[in-house]
Amino acid sequence: MNVLRWDPFRELEDMNDRLNRVIGRGVARTGDAREQLTRADWLPSVDISETETEYAIHAQLPAVRKEDVKVTVENGVLTMSGDRRNQTEEKGRRFHRVETSYGKFVRSFALPDDVDEAKVAAEFKDGVLNVRVPKSEKAKPRTVEVKLS
Repeated sequence: MNVLRWDPFRELEDMNDRLNRVIGRGVARTGDAREQLTRADWLPSVDISETETEYAIHAQLPAVRKEDVKVTVENGVLTMSGDRRNQTEEKGRRFHRVETSYGKFVRSFALPDDVDEAKVAAEFKDGVLNVRVPKSEKAKPRTVEVKLS
């Protein structure tokens, strides 16, 4: 039986994330849950999936350079951060509409207890960050043979 410690800041953050998805503007948390919430310039879309052996996180990061992306795992939290830089304006060119968001982003995800944090791997290719979080050996299901005597 797992007992989770209630964290009112986590509930506040979840509610805030849901509200921001509706509004379309993101807020990201940095550091400890007790620190104040800070506004991110933009939030990349993320898909999270699971197989028997691992969790996979795919973040859409168009127009972001590999050098501007950082992935960390600490105390059961995976954090992706980076910066999408504004392209320099060209002289003689006027923009009538700019819908692309630029600036810093931070996304953090609490990892389940069954992961092997030491084996987390990240790959950045074609504007997509793929993070693989393998499950630990002890978490994988195993079959036990029943012997009749």
